[in-house]
Amino acid sequence: MRVYVPLTLPGLAEAYKTGELGSGPVVAYAVTPGLREWYVSDDIEELEYAALGRAALASLRLLAAEPEAPRRRVVIAVDVADRAVSADPDRGPDPSALGEVRVAGPVPLGKAASVHVDATDAQADVTAAAEALPAADDGDDDAQFVVDGAEDHELLWFATQEIANLVGRGD
Repeated sequence: MRVYVPLTLPGLAEAYKTGELGSGPVVAYAVTPGLREWYVSDDIEELEYAALGRAALASLRLLAAEPEAPRRRVVIAVDVADRAVSADPDRGPDPSALGEVRVAGPVPLGKAASVHVDATDAQADVTAAAEALPAADDGDDDAQFVVDGAEDHELLWFATQEIANLVGRGD
């Protein structure tokens, strides 16, 4: 199963150093029945793109909690065994948990298929979105507009061989 793990650049650097995304359970996003129902599509590529978007929003939440992290959302696409993935039944009806799953760990970085990261020109919008997130969560429409501004930026695709360069450890 393909899952999308939200991170920050420091989180990616740590994964690169340790060789794993976490010892588990790792929060990720995937094509779940709830996501299928919400997105109303049978196209697997569209559904995976929606799961990637949910993970990008979760990465934004991580950035809001890590003010020292560079303001770029990071998502790693990882292929894991279906049996390693479970959804939290208590969070199923929660709209903020659409597509959210837990992956029993450890999750080796070697299972990553690709890395998705904001371009540097997205940093101003991502910074503003991270700052506006609490107000958006409280229902402020103007703050939600700012958060949506970060979502207007497509994450760039990187091969896993490029992780060293992304975390500043390239040769």
